[in-house]
Parts: sequence; C-alpha cells; structure tokens
Amino acid sequence: MSSTTSRHILAAPAWPYANGPRHIGHVSGFGIPSDMFARYHRMIGDRVLMVSGTDEHGTPIQVQADAEGVTERELADRYNRVIAEDLAGLGMSYDLFTRTTTLNHYAVTQEIFTGLYNNGYIFAKSTLGAISPSTGRTLPDRYVEGTCPICGYDSARGDQCDNCQNQLDPIDLINPRSRINGETPVFVETEQYFLDLPAFADVLGTWLQSKSGKWRPNVLKFSLNLLGDLQPRAITRDLDWGVPVPLDGWRDRADKRIYVWFDAVIGYLSASIEWARRSGDPDAWRAWWQSPDAQAYYFMGKDNIVFHSEIWPAMLLGYDGKGAKGGTPGSLGVLNLPSEVVSSEFLTMEGRKFSSSRAVVIYVRDFLSRYDVDALRYYTAIAGPESQDTDFTWSEFIRRNNDELVANWGNLVNRAISFAARNVGSIPEASGLTDADHVILERSRDAFGVVGEALSRSRFKAAITETMRTIGEANKYLSDQAPWKLRESDPDRMKTICHVALQLVDDGKTLLTPFLPKSSQRVFEMLGGQGRWADLPRIDEVTEDGGRPYPVVTGDYSGQATWASVPVRAGTPLGQPTPLFAKLDPGVVIDELNRLGGYDTEGGA
Repeated sequence: MSSTTSRHILAAPAWPYANGPRHIGHVSGFGIPSDMFARYHRMIGDRVLMVSGTDEHGTPIQVQADAEGVTERELADRYNRVIAEDLAGLGMSYDLFTRTTTLNHYAVTQEIFTGLYNNGYIFAKSTLGAISPSTGRTLPDRYVEGTCPICGYDSARGDQCDNCQNQLDPIDLINPRSRINGETPVFVETEQYFLDLPAFADVLGTWLQSKSGKWRPNVLKFSLNLLGDLQPRAITRDLDWGVPVPLDGWRDRADKRIYVWFDAVIGYLSASIEWARRSGDPDAWRAWWQSPDAQAYYFMGKDNIVFHSEIWPAMLLGYDGKGAKGGTPGSLGVLNLPSEVVSSEFLTMEGRKFSSSRAVVIYVRDFLSRYDVDALRYYTAIAGPESQDTDFTWSEFIRRNNDELVANWGNLVNRAISFAARNVGSIPEASGLTDADHVILERSRDAFGVVGEALSRSRFKAAITETMRTIGEANKYLSDQAPWKLRESDPDRMKTICHVALQLVDDGKTLLTPFLPKSSQRVFEMLGGQGRWADLPRIDEVTEDGGRPYPVVTGDYSGQATWASVPVRAGTPLGQPTPLFAKLDPGVVIDELNRLGGYDTEGGA
C-alpha cells in the first residue's frame, strides 16, 4: 500500500537539552514516536527528512557546568556525545542529529533574527530582569518560581502558570524564588530585544482554527487559549553563553546573547540546512521547507507546546512578512509553517515524577545495557503517554515483554519458522487454499490499511494494538490448523498451512517495522531475506570549517522495507530461528525498584 505520489515529510523531534543524559521519560515523548512516524512514511514511499540535535545554550548549561567544574563547551561536548550515542542505540533514524553550537546554526539563527528585525517584529525595550544575587547571572524565566498573581498557584513559573495557563514575567510573581538554590532574585533594569508576539495574534488565530479536527484536541485547545493574552517576549539575555546578537553595538558584546528558547526552535531549520550541505546539494533543504505540498510534523512533550504552536509559527510568519506589520521574506525565502504539532503527555515512574537528583530515573543507556531496545520501543507505543499522563512500572514492562512480545509475536515467529525449517527447509508451495486460509490472509492484508491510517495520524497505540491483534489471530490460525498433525496423513496440506503461516509472519514483520526495526530485520533474515530491510542509524564524526570533530547521528534509510503485504517466495531457504526476545524474570521488578532512590520495595515510596 505505497503512496501514489511521493511527498516531502519533515519529521522534527524536539531538541534534547545537553545538561545531562536523557532518561526514558524524555525519549518516550519527543523521540521514539517521531521515529515510528518517520519509518512508516519512508515505507509508503514518502521522502522523509528527520532532523534534530542537542540544545546547548542557556543558563541551565552554565549552572550544570559550574556544578561539574567544567566549561560550558566541555559540558555540551560531553552530553552531546552521550545523547547522540543513546539515540542511535534507540534506533532513531535521523537524517541528521546535530547540535546548536555550530557555526551553521549561529548563522541561521542570526538570519532569522535579522529578518524579523527588518520586518519590525523585534524591538528593544528596557525591562526588569531576574538576577541571581550569589552569581550575578541572569535567571531564565523558567528558573524563577513563585505564586501566580492571577490564580494564586504557588508553583507558577516565570514564563507561565501551569495552573491557569496565563503567560507571565518573573517580576509578576509573588514571593519569587530561584529554582537553582531557593534565593530571592534581584530585579535590575536592562535593555533587551523582544519578539512582538501580539502582532501575530490574528494570523495565528486563523491558522490554528484551520487545524480543528486535524490536531490532537489537547494541543489545539491549549494553543487557542493562549491567544488572548499574547505578550511581547524577551529574546535576548544578559549572558555570555549563546548566539551573538547580530546588530551594531551588540554583536561584539560579551554580556548579551540571543536566548536559548529563540535559537533552539530555529534548530529544525538550521539542521535541515546543515544536512543539505553535507549531502552535497546545499539547496536540498528547500523541498521540505518551501514546497507548497511539503508537510512538517513536530514531536515534543506537552511542556513544549507553546514554543511549537505559537512562538515558532510566529517567528516563521514574521520572517515571511505575514504578521500585522507586513514585511518581506528574508534571504532564505518564504518558510513553511508546521503541519501538525504532535505533543505527548508526561511519563512518570512508579507513581513519581522522574528526578535525577532523587534517583527516580532510568537513563537510556542503562536501560539499553539491560534490556532489548525493541522492548522499550514496544512499551512506548502500547503504553506510552500519547494522550494522557502515563505511569511506567517495572511490573507492567515485564508483563508486556513476556505476555505480548515473547508469548505472542516471538511465539508465532518461532513456531512457524522452526516447524517449516525442520520439516521442509524452505518456504513451501501452497496448494488448494481453504476458506480459513483465505480469511486469515485477507485479514492480515487489511491490517496494513488500518495500521497505516493510525500511524499517519500519530496514533501509535491504536496502530500497535491492531498489529498485535492481527498477530494474535495468526497464532490462533496456526494452533487451529495444527500442521504438526498432518506430517504423515496430509503433507501437502501441512505445507500449505506452513506457507500461509510464514506469509502471516512476513506481514507481521512488516507491520511491526516502524515500531521494532531491529527485531524486524532479524525476522526478515530468518525468512531468507538478504541485505537490509529495516535500516538502523550510525554515528559519524564530522567537522565544520576545520574545527574540532563532533558526532552526528545519520544513516542511509534506502533499504527494502515497504508498507505492503508482499507474497513470500516458495523455495526460499529458511534459517533456524533464535528467540526474538528474552523472557524476563519477575525478580527484575525488585532489582529495579531497589535501584530507585527512596523506594521501599516492601511498602512503596
């Protein structure tokens, strides 16, 4: 079921922050779902560009660098590598996973800033900024907490109240305090540049209304609710770590930088431009950013909605000259708005928020050192925080691994291939298909339409649930037909059942490829497939203008995986299968709970 015309699809996972390793709560939101989406679209023949990177500027990097006794650059270098390796380990099929501390990113960020400034959407203004009295550094809005002056919520952030959703400034908070060390910030007058968000209220409203029925309801409702209270937002800070401000009198100042939230969202564009340059065609990025029929899908957790559904679209509109003040496009040309902002909810762990400081966490690399990557990818699809906050528990992870991956899918693969390999040695011919054969084969073929439709709409739980239901029916078919009883009495019928069962396994492998690429490649090989089916990423060491090397995640994703039920070929030799997934001992639950800080395995937290 390939698409009749190839579309350009931008898959844009959020940029992980490089102040530490990422845990499974992070990747369940921004990472793994975007990869499932990208893999599906490649399989139906679309031209996918999946780009992201590490977000490396801002005060939190400085705070962590101070805590570790290193420079900001050393900290960013370390965690850029850790995160890149972890995401490659997850099978994330990035065309380019880069970073925000490249010369390319600086240049693209400054170009967007200049375009907005020239069109009148950036202006200078004196304001009161929050300063840490102990360090003298600017405290970013999200690092100041206090009581909301509107609803009285006592843990409102300096940029927004999560309780009433109103936009705030740190100076608005009652009893403000630093999230870093609890001290009361000092507010000093400083000149900064602001993005004129109110100038986009009308055009953003029209654009968001056009997404009714197309976006997840929680995302659209949240975004529309913000429109009534858009305020100008500071996009520079009193910092020495970040992108220089590209204006006379500012570009050489050591104490002023473009702030991290502004430059981070530009990363999707700068990474696309870097990818194009590295591909040998510097203009290749334009097909995803300027073609009228190109589509762009942004994946993140719900705490990032405002940046992707309001601020980034406003920046793009202003650069294109389409806000209330008009204007002309910058030198890059007119840039496309997001087609959809795909936001997940939050994942908790054993009933508590993830917390590195309290050891309520499992980092990606620790998980992958003990468990199969596809077990995590499966759990994310079937039980992740797609549309509501979800709790990860080790008991549920073990249950789904053992009862669903091992006992359902792994069991079908092992029974069907091992029996055929022992008794025939290759995929046998089918002769005289019965009604039961026709029915199960048709159901398997029909699943491609149902699962594909769900994947195209980023409904991963519905997609994986339908896939596993189809595999369950295939298991029942094999048990009901019992080819092992027909070895002597009806060998032709035995071979036909084996042929049908192997077709069902092959279909299952294809349906599961977006979710479980590593094990799908193994099934492809067990069925006699040669070469690459489900491509996995690699890490390359690259340089920029003769600078020091850094890692990027990239890959060649032109393998054989196609979204269709392809008839298996009789006579293809079969290999003896090995177990796809390891059955996990229930004792793993106690072992993992013992690793969690402050958790009493006898009585809970």
